[in-house]
Amino acid sequence: MIIVPYLLCGINTAIIVTKIKTGEDIRTLGSGNAGLTNTLRTQGKIAALFVLLGDVLKGTLSILIVRFSFLWLTGTDTANPDNMMTYVGFAAAVAAIIGHVFPIYFGFKGGKAVATSIGVLIPLAFWQLLIAVCICLFLIWRSGFVSLGSLALVTAMPILLALSGKFGLLPLSLIILALVFWSHRENIRRLAKGEEKTWIKK
Repeated sequence: MIIVPYLLCGINTAIIVTKIKTGEDIRTLGSGNAGLTNTLRTQGKIAALFVLLGDVLKGTLSILIVRFSFLWLTGTDTANPDNMMTYVGFAAAVAAIIGHVFPIYFGFKGGKAVATSIGVLIPLAFWQLLIAVCICLFLIWRSGFVSLGSLALVTAMPILLALSGKFGLLPLSLIILALVFWSHRENIRRLAKGEEKTWIKK
């Protein structure tokens, strides 16, 4: 429940896609971040689409692999809130996000975990996530700042989960919020100073 998600999500799609397209290391380009926004700025929309799909898919797969492995091995559905093993899915989600931010394959320097967080939340809180993504996209459209939309997404999730009565997912959503805010600490500093760049390639 920890090792598989960590190792799977440590596969950084931004690094791989950029290496295949240009032969370069994306961590030496643009902002130096191995993530979706930097891929969009430096490699274009098609490459960024592959990164988005890869990061979301690996997060979702992490949860599903762990869930169905436990179901097959023990007969216990870890997604069922009526049993005591829902922590398995939570642990898998946290390990997946940590794997993306601190990948063992790339010197523990990865992305900022927003797309991977979306991936792990799809099987756990789809409708609440959909609303949060809409808020995120609206803010990106209005402001041009991907970081602002990303921070709004993870901030909205605990509120939406509480409003819908999914209190069991609140600890996970708060951990995701903390990790994403930590990985965006430089973006927050630049937003506060008015120095943050938009998603549009200049």
